[in-house]
Amino acid sequence: MDTHAFVARLAQDLVRIDSRSSVSNLPLADRLYTELPDFEVERLEYKDPNGVNKSVLVAARGSFGLAFSGHMDTVPETGWTTDPWSGRVEEDTLFGLGSTDMKGPVASIVAAAIALPASVPVALLLTSDEETTKQGARLIARSSELARRFAPKGIVIAEPTGMVPVRGHRSHIEFTAVATGLQAHSSTGQGRNANWALIPFMADMQRLFERLRTDPALQDPAYDPPFSDFNPVIDNHGTAVNVTVPKASVRIKYRYSANVDPAPVIAAVHEAAAKHGLEVSETREGAPPELPADHPLIALASSMVGGAAPRTAPFGTDASELQALAPCVIFGPGDVAEAHKPTEKVSLSELAGAVPVFVRMATQVAGG
Repeated sequence: MDTHAFVARLAQDLVRIDSRSSVSNLPLADRLYTELPDFEVERLEYKDPNGVNKSVLVAARGSFGLAFSGHMDTVPETGWTTDPWSGRVEEDTLFGLGSTDMKGPVASIVAAAIALPASVPVALLLTSDEETTKQGARLIARSSELARRFAPKGIVIAEPTGMVPVRGHRSHIEFTAVATGLQAHSSTGQGRNANWALIPFMADMQRLFERLRTDPALQDPAYDPPFSDFNPVIDNHGTAVNVTVPKASVRIKYRYSANVDPAPVIAAVHEAAAKHGLEVSETREGAPPELPADHPLIALASSMVGGAAPRTAPFGTDASELQALAPCVIFGPGDVAEAHKPTEKVSLSELAGAVPVFVRMATQVAGG
């Protein structure tokens, strides 16, 4: 197999398929399925919270080996001024939405699995909704009979880390606070704008945000930055400017690491919502995954790239859910700084260069 040509072709094909988290990923799952005739494949389908049809793929050959994982969905195409699904290639660079995060790395792990001899056990865990709810990874962890039978010794989450092992990352809790008002023409004085109830709550949230930036008890010096993300997005649900807002909501994403107790932050959000008469709900990922620097899986990944020192990451991955199956290392080609940009791109040589590294890892795990 010409690894560079295979990875370039598959990565380009994947980028050309729109698989934003808001749309169905079935066409992309179909495309990946065609590359796996020599594997046992389990396809789990579900509807996301908006009723959109989604699919995850588990492919395996043998058992008790290394598994590789990547997600099929992407963020929205916000900010793109060129076609985000063109799959344009200039010299050695592939451009497009998801090229780095993470359709390019998915092409690399598929190529590695195909390249391995049949005697080396390997599995692929190809997820969906990583960018939103982690529902695809959660479904695999909880319901995949094939993943359970394969019983991976470890899982490589091939997110773009520049092939530097990431031993742990933050997970998130998403809070949704809702204020209610009374809709009317704003000139009549008969309505009640829900924003006036939301604003004092947001003032409390700003103080909590500032505390997260300054209170060492809520920080983790093993991470860069040491403070937690606390990011609000406000929604008036399409209300016109001449209408009093009947519903105002804010979603706040709070990230925390394994060494930070989230309880004080959770309590502060709920207490502020109660004080200001807002309804508040929350959704959570799995616990923050983190392995010690000397864990065998981390040490193996480091040894594959000249002993590169493992690090932690402030972002999240499917490891928060897939760690229920086996220890996870986040380790893949590409630069996370390219992710979610309206000019996203990836080096095809870097994608191809990751393939023999993954092959050696799987071979060593099988031999151990």
